[in-house]
Amino acid sequence: MLHFRPSRLLLCALAATVLLLPAFANDMKPAGRSDLSVEDRARVDAVTTPTQDFSKPEPFEAMSAGATTSKAKANSGAFSHFSANMPFERRQDFKLGNALFQKLWVSSPSSTQASDGLGPLYNARSCQSCHVNDGRGRPPREGEEAVSMFLRLARTPATQAEQDAIARHDVLNFPDPIYGSQLQNLAIPGLKSEGRLTVTYQETAVTLGDGETVMLRKPDYGVDGLHYGALDPATTLSARIAQPTLGLGLIEAIHDDDILAKADPDDRDGDGISGKPAWVRDHRTGDLRLGRFGWKAQNSNVRDQSAAAFSHDIGISTPDMPNAYGDCTDAQTDCLAMPTGVQARLGTTEAPDPVMDLVTFYTENLAVPARRKVSDPITLRGKEMFYTSGCTNCHTPKYVTRRDATDTLHAFQLIWPYSDFLLHDMGDGLADGQQVGEANGREWRTQPLWGIGLTKTVNGNTFYLHDGRARDLSEAILWHGGEAQTARDAFAALQKSDRQALLAFLESL
Repeated sequence: MLHFRPSRLLLCALAATVLLLPAFANDMKPAGRSDLSVEDRARVDAVTTPTQDFSKPEPFEAMSAGATTSKAKANSGAFSHFSANMPFERRQDFKLGNALFQKLWVSSPSSTQASDGLGPLYNARSCQSCHVNDGRGRPPREGEEAVSMFLRLARTPATQAEQDAIARHDVLNFPDPIYGSQLQNLAIPGLKSEGRLTVTYQETAVTLGDGETVMLRKPDYGVDGLHYGALDPATTLSARIAQPTLGLGLIEAIHDDDILAKADPDDRDGDGISGKPAWVRDHRTGDLRLGRFGWKAQNSNVRDQSAAAFSHDIGISTPDMPNAYGDCTDAQTDCLAMPTGVQARLGTTEAPDPVMDLVTFYTENLAVPARRKVSDPITLRGKEMFYTSGCTNCHTPKYVTRRDATDTLHAFQLIWPYSDFLLHDMGDGLADGQQVGEANGREWRTQPLWGIGLTKTVNGNTFYLHDGRARDLSEAILWHGGEAQTARDAFAALQKSDRQALLAFLESL
């Protein structure tokens, strides 16, 4: 058990955080966590060791994100609250970031010069359009235009030079020569959109161990109405829905070594789990860093993730990604002839500083909601099923964030994201055939599970996985293959009462 020394900050942080473990005179630094003393490390190891007692909740378990956890009512706004430990003087920046996150951009030229620059080709007019209520996206309904789901376009390297560029981490992959790295289904006036995502589903019955049948739907993606010629024959299509934006600053504050400690790319321990780290370039510095954001861990920090979304989803340039034409390629001459929203008096990009600072601060500090029914016997039984089925081999329950985190709001918090943030082979069923940096066409980053039980409350639907094919949590689990096959099969073999308990545990997160 952790013991704390009282302090004024601790009183503010409540008892749900390890924010202020004692400062020790011994400054020796153990291998693996340069931010901790030896004694600190022992205490962190103790509190993050997986439990074997499922008779009661663990200490601080209800507070999924430590002192940052939101205790607000679990309604449609549950993902939109600021970190609970945020001081009053910083809340103005959070609110300004929220306004920019919801801001509707318009095409140029416009009388609203601080809001123009949309596109010319784009998928959404605001961040909130995809991350509705700061939550997850969904596939389009029949006959509906896709909004919070889009198609990534990429081809495999065709030459040794291209293979070397990926190996050096200079690029993640290679875009379609005409349509770029993402299909934009919308365009500003006077320009044709690139095309329209289409999806059809084929249903397959899966019989569980007790005879219950679950229907899984397998999607087939295509593109209608291509306005600029055919896609390259080597271009692959990968559908992605928007991800929830809660707890991102805390994820960034997890020490690299705590993630790398779980990596076993060659499966040397023979357990069938070979998590692989994704190394990527920081967009601003060019430094090689550990990827932890995005469906394939293609971004190392929240700001990079945000800048990429501004550029490719909305077509807005920032100091981090200054191309005002977004994802327009050299072949799209009509797009490149359109006016941009760059205003010299405001800066050299359409969203000059401090836009990125504020949006990044906002998305780093969207609070994770507190757990519900954490002491319920069914929840505890489901937690035991989750652990004993092998789900925690990839969905690592908890961490203590860096003592020296960039933002003190995120420093030294006991958090429960349920992810190892590594790449895993998820089998043929979920394969998209698309390489993204270190990730091959079968590999995906383990998704954090905190907040997953409030998906319907926040977004009015229960679509899961990278393309929303799963209509509930049971389907999502049953799609798991590859390294997760054993855990998936263990779930399928459970009696119905135990399966329902495991799902109740997930609903409590």
